[in-house]
Amino acid sequence: MMRRRGGGTTKERVTLTIDNDLLIKVDSTIDNTTIKNRSHAVEVLLRRALKNKMPSTAIILAGGRGERLKPSAENTPKTLLTINDLPIVHYNIDLLRRFGVTNIILSIGGMGEQIKRQYGDGSAHGVRISYLEEKEPLGTAGCLRLLKGQLSETFFMMNADELKDIDLIRMFEAHVKNQGTATIALWTVEDPSSYGVAMLDGNRILRFVEKPKKEDAPSKLINAGLYLMEPEVISYVPEGFAMLEQDVFPKLAREGKLYGYPFSGQWFDTGTTERFEHAGKEWRGFTKTPANQQ
Repeated sequence: MMRRRGGGTTKERVTLTIDNDLLIKVDSTIDNTTIKNRSHAVEVLLRRALKNKMPSTAIILAGGRGERLKPSAENTPKTLLTINDLPIVHYNIDLLRRFGVTNIILSIGGMGEQIKRQYGDGSAHGVRISYLEEKEPLGTAGCLRLLKGQLSETFFMMNADELKDIDLIRMFEAHVKNQGTATIALWTVEDPSSYGVAMLDGNRILRFVEKPKKEDAPSKLINAGLYLMEPEVISYVPEGFAMLEQDVFPKLAREGKLYGYPFSGQWFDTGTTERFEHAGKEWRGFTKTPANQQ
């Protein structure tokens, strides 16, 4: 029997005979949130196995100067400041590694040599690290132009100065399902007045409202500094200094190619001394288990 769902997706009801031990594994993926029932679980697992290969490449933006973290970041890149005895950037590298994203490009700027000395080629951390050195600040988007022609598949991109505990596989599945050019991880905050706040239509982002009054915010969902992108996004980046938030995302939103992925787990901004200290007290390490290990 054929039936049609929202967005024009056609589905067919089928009957399958599956060993009990496999059914147990299928049912273990049901969390009643992102995977709601057995049918949905089978569909998700088949999609993973047959078609949608997890991206292997990620860009980590690690060139920030940490002006709001002085004096701690006076002579040390802010991404090398430690929480629970590990540099902030280490947690981002480890998050990617846990989900099989092992080709990592670190975009570095001033004091970047310290990062290179500490992480080298990444082999000691189970990944491959290369470096994109900005001779002058290029913003959160400008470094992408330096990679034009080098990225041919879907890739992750993230800020290095945030702590994120998120299931990257499920984020990727949402990205594939929406068929957008970019997907932004969205985190819920009680008071979004200090952030860019997403206005959505379903999962599609219409625009971001910058630092609205709490009572005027269109949602409580903010940009969590983690993205999935298609290579074509590079064509949206202007020459020179460019910001994803002002120069790229608004263009994609107007064309209906920008989507959001709200997630639960943990997220901490470490951009100010107060937020850095709060993250140090509250960060619990990684709690999300990669779906392919469930």
